[in-house]
Amino acid sequence: MIRQTSRKYASAWEQRKLGDIAERVTRKNENNESDLPLTISAQHGLIDQRLFFNAQVASRDMSGYYLLRQGEFAYNKSTSADSPWGAIKRLTRYEKGCVSTLYICFALLNANPDYLVTYYETNRWHKAVQMIAAEGARNHGLLNIAPDDFFDTMVSLPESQAEQQTIGAFFSRLDSLITLHQRKRLSIRQRSPVWS
Repeated sequence: MIRQTSRKYASAWEQRKLGDIAERVTRKNENNESDLPLTISAQHGLIDQRLFFNAQVASRDMSGYYLLRQGEFAYNKSTSADSPWGAIKRLTRYEKGCVSTLYICFALLNANPDYLVTYYETNRWHKAVQMIAAEGARNHGLLNIAPDDFFDTMVSLPESQAEQQTIGAFFSRLDSLITLHQRKRLSIRQRSPVWS
């Protein structure tokens, strides 16, 4: 059961530029350090594209791709019904992988990663991206957003790292609880003749 356990945090929040709390990652996979092609799914996060598409969409030589390490983030500017302003996801499933240079990648400097995962699961960041997307910026579903403009977008976050950690951990536990109940429900549906 998830419940409020304390009221020890002040309600002071701040608006910070993403570039103040994160740095851009442009590290290339020059030495073919990874052979894992990744794609961003709005529902599943950064995932092996061979599993997601049942094929490798990336070229065989991925030395020109960005090398993303576990814990780093990537922004896929492609739009879809589930993500009208693209999707921002953190690499958690794999130690490292390769992403297209069309993605904007970043590593956090001084913000809690679990909080930022939660923040980017909301639509609070959409308005900032909407403001920097150029007129007529949708080119076959790909938003025209310059990395410098993206790092100038404002992020709402608590001043306290401890409060960021608490919020991030709360929503992480909540997501795990929801997933657990969804699995239980599916298991019951598969075993019960009532649902057949």
